[in-house]
Amino acid sequence: MDGDRTARAKARIEAALARIEAAAQTAGSNSGSDGLGQLQARHDRLRAAVQDSLAQLDQLIEGAQG
Repeated sequence: MDGDRTARAKARIEAALARIEAAAQTAGSNSGSDGLGQLQARHDRLRAAVQDSLAQLDQLIEGAQG
């Protein structure tokens, strides 16, 4: 019984991996350089927002410490 459950679980994992690979290939063929540029711009905006938040947090900590 346990072997049967393991085999079914393995089959589900392999099917999920196949779906992920197919989606990745589809996304890769659809995105192109424009998609990469948009992703880089979004990454840069998120990085800046995180840096600003960390700077504000540092100021709050310094203020709380006296």
